[in-house]
Amino acid sequence: MIGRLNHVGIATPSIDDAVRVYADLYGATVSRAKFALPEQGVWVAFIDLANSQIELIEPYGDASPVWGFLKKFPNGGQHHICFEVPDIIAARDALRAKGATVLGTGEPRMGAHGVPVIFVHPKDTGGVLVELMTEPSGH
Repeated sequence: MIGRLNHVGIATPSIDDAVRVYADLYGATVSRAKFALPEQGVWVAFIDLANSQIELIEPYGDASPVWGFLKKFPNGGQHHICFEVPDIIAARDALRAKGATVLGTGEPRMGAHGVPVIFVHPKDTGGVLVELMTEPSGH
């Protein structure tokens, strides 16, 4: 059901600081500069890798869901992993049929790549928050 790994989401109190770390330690560069995704309560930036991406996420506003994560892990850390799926609705329905909890309303919302996404509760995925996203065009 799942396709390729699209990205690993890293929560951070400061995208600017995290970008410097990835640049200084690994020579990585930002492929998409910091931008707001207010409907999800985050700032986002992407770092391209040879086979995937790192998505840096920083809280946007006081109601950001990322604040809860940063309260537990003040320096940030791995927040989620994201896999591509050919059909987000079919994936959601299959997960629900298997007893998994799709977070929020369960309806896909627009993600940072401009395609529909859903999130699966960590209790159903071995403790890892999993994002599923519709395969971007061109894949």
